[in-house]
Amino acid sequence: MGKKVKKEVEPPPKDVFDPLLIESKEVATVVLMLDSPEEEILAKACDAIYKYASKAFERHPKKRLNRLMVPDNVMMKSQHISFPTTWHGGDENKVTLLGLGAVQRLYKLISHENPVVRRNAIMIFGIMASNQDVKKLLRELNVTSSLLSRLVPEEDVVIHEFATLCLAHMAVEYTTKAQIFEQGGLEPLISLLGSPDPDVTKNSVECIYLLVQDFQSRAAVCELNVIPPLLDLLKSEYPVIQLLALKTLEVISKDRETRIILGENQGLDHLLTILETEEFSDLHVEALAVLGNCLEDADTMQLIQQTGGLKKLLSFVGVSTVPDIQKNAAKAIARAACDSENRKILNEENVESCLINLLEIDDDGVKVAASQAISAMCENVASKRAFGLQGIPQLVQLLSSDDEEVKEAAVMALANLTTASQSNASAVAEAEGIKPLVETLNAERHGAIANAATVLTNMAMQEPLRLSIQSHGVMSVLTEPLRSTSSQVQSRAALTVAAFGCDADARSELRNAGGLEPLVELLHSKDREVRRNACWAVMVCASDELTAVELCRLGAIDILEEINQSTARRNNFSEAALERLLDNNLSQKYSQMGYLSSSNVITDGFYDYGKIKPGVKLPSLEELSMQELTDRRAIIFVSTKTQEDVLAIEEKPRRVSYELATLSPLTSRRSSREISSVRKWKGKKEEEKLKEVAEILSEVQDEINLEDAQWQPPPDYMLMNYINDASKTILPLTTTREQVVALAQFVADKMGGAIERDELHNFSWELHISEIEFELKSNVVPIGKVKKGTFCHRALLFKVIADRLGIGCSLVRGEYNRAWNEVKLVDDSPQGVTGLLLPPQEYIVDLMFVPGFLMKQGSAEADQYKYI
Repeated sequence: MGKKVKKEVEPPPKDVFDPLLIESKEVATVVLMLDSPEEEILAKACDAIYKYASKAFERHPKKRLNRLMVPDNVMMKSQHISFPTTWHGGDENKVTLLGLGAVQRLYKLISHENPVVRRNAIMIFGIMASNQDVKKLLRELNVTSSLLSRLVPEEDVVIHEFATLCLAHMAVEYTTKAQIFEQGGLEPLISLLGSPDPDVTKNSVECIYLLVQDFQSRAAVCELNVIPPLLDLLKSEYPVIQLLALKTLEVISKDRETRIILGENQGLDHLLTILETEEFSDLHVEALAVLGNCLEDADTMQLIQQTGGLKKLLSFVGVSTVPDIQKNAAKAIARAACDSENRKILNEENVESCLINLLEIDDDGVKVAASQAISAMCENVASKRAFGLQGIPQLVQLLSSDDEEVKEAAVMALANLTTASQSNASAVAEAEGIKPLVETLNAERHGAIANAATVLTNMAMQEPLRLSIQSHGVMSVLTEPLRSTSSQVQSRAALTVAAFGCDADARSELRNAGGLEPLVELLHSKDREVRRNACWAVMVCASDELTAVELCRLGAIDILEEINQSTARRNNFSEAALERLLDNNLSQKYSQMGYLSSSNVITDGFYDYGKIKPGVKLPSLEELSMQELTDRRAIIFVSTKTQEDVLAIEEKPRRVSYELATLSPLTSRRSSREISSVRKWKGKKEEEKLKEVAEILSEVQDEINLEDAQWQPPPDYMLMNYINDASKTILPLTTTREQVVALAQFVADKMGGAIERDELHNFSWELHISEIEFELKSNVVPIGKVKKGTFCHRALLFKVIADRLGIGCSLVRGEYNRAWNEVKLVDDSPQGVTGLLLPPQEYIVDLMFVPGFLMKQGSAEADQYKYI
């Protein structure tokens, strides 16, 4: 046997320890171990921190997609470092680790050379990134760049999973989305959509879904050919992946180029397959949303119609009982109906019946979506006609809904249906829609109010409907919308006032309800449409004197003049409104503009206040009559109503007798002796009438409100006599020229006769007027009382009588109490010429010096008469 050689054992190095079992009860100690230079310590410390950060998941085992088995290398057991079971998991642990500086230390390890250390560090980031504070710090550290560099094929699938998980957590923030995009993160994420690991796929598609919320990423993914892999994910066995793929497709298919690519890759077939598969019912809502985007293109719509897909889609919607599916389908139709060609195709497929059926669904969201789709389809004339025959009653019923959004959507559909369609407007009335429409003017939503006003305006184009709507007090209700803070509501309400203001009763209702004040305020609006419609409404409402006077009192004339002086704010209606307003308030017009045209016929209640400065409010004749006698110039008024006329108008017991009105305030200040003389002058019969009226008023005293009585000026009997006499002597004359001359002589005779030019200063008309004012104890003087009148009095009387006799003339105010009348007359043909029709010439009528003398406009005589 050979000699046995003894083998020597080498002693261990002096600077190397045997394996050491470390048990730490402090997480801070483990965090400090992340600074260790030893890879084994780093790997195990990361592993322990991962378990600590995901402690909540330990108690609730991690649920992989569709009950997938969890790989061993993900759920590693810590061999040498353990935490007491009393530590709490979840966000509390993540916050603790954040406070101990673990994130900064781990950030250095996600690029570590050792794959295990690198993997474990990234796993921790994937778990901790769900915490908001951690995400904020990761963003500051620019961790996205390091994570994206780990998404290469050479890396472990676990790194892919947790790196994409971390990115998905962080991509909810806009700044992180921008970082990922700028760092080229889309390409590696799209490449991972084909990963064999479902968790990697799920995290990647989720991250892409968040990124494409930004338009830059949305445009970029198309160039990176994301459509094919997303369509492949629709075949995945995991619903969550299918759902995320559909959501991503829904976002990116909002762009037309994406829709084209989707069609080229048979995307529509994939979507229809999902809709036809009952097993995929949980994906139907999202599939419809994508399909709705695709239907916005006319080419795609035509393609899906030709392949029978559109009919399948509408049939699917018709049989579905899922509200979300019905709602999304209606939304898809509404988006598609924005294109005229699409509306035509949808009409050919009888989409109207589908939408009308959806109105019957007992779900408010479906009703809103269906109503909105009907609104969009109304642009098609055939569809509008179809909805009018079937859908209007259902929409009218929705006006009574407790849901304000339903009400708004329904009234918007009615607004579109009744626009330029008298038959649909009539159908709304037949469906008993007038009352709920008027009530909708008090709705909470501005859109509902505005569209209700539009429907009523559309219906007002037909007189029977307009009168029916007025009977529901629409003008009173409109006062609040006129005060709205919404420019849309203001504009529509003003337009509705214009539509109904053509009726005298409607104007009276608006005036009594206080609606004129907010209407005038809208003239100040900076919104062009509001201002335009307000001018329109003022123009219409100024058609009667009472309303015109009230509008003037509220300052409408000043505002309109200011508008008309601005080239930017002026509009056709502002000019027409001012003209109409003044034409129906001739007292204001004459005082402000100093001119009345031949078409401005002076009626009872007119008064010459004198010239007023811009911005000065003209007091009413009633207010002036109540003022005490002052030394200011006399206010000359016109009144030709007899007591019989007024009593005939005011027969109802709630009206105050004209006789009593004439005694107050003008006569209320007279002495009893003066009143007695007036009564004797009127005669016994008139006195008996006064007694009868007084008795009637006494019987109904409790029912009469004297403040509501309409004040009337006292009758001017002398003026009435003038008119009667002039009609007998002047009307029989054969030519207008003769009538003008005769009337001028008549007026001059009643007001002091002809005056020599040199004696004009001795014509003491001022003293005469003062005596009348003193007699009446008022500055308000009837024109018939004036026996010595100067230019302004004679010109006014000439205009008053001429208007009664049908002789066209204008009234112009000059300076220093000058005024004159202008008439248009046709001159005789020159001698020797027959059949020549000459244009009319304008003449100034002399009423002072040579009464009846006609001075051609622009001549020296005319200028001397007006200014000298």
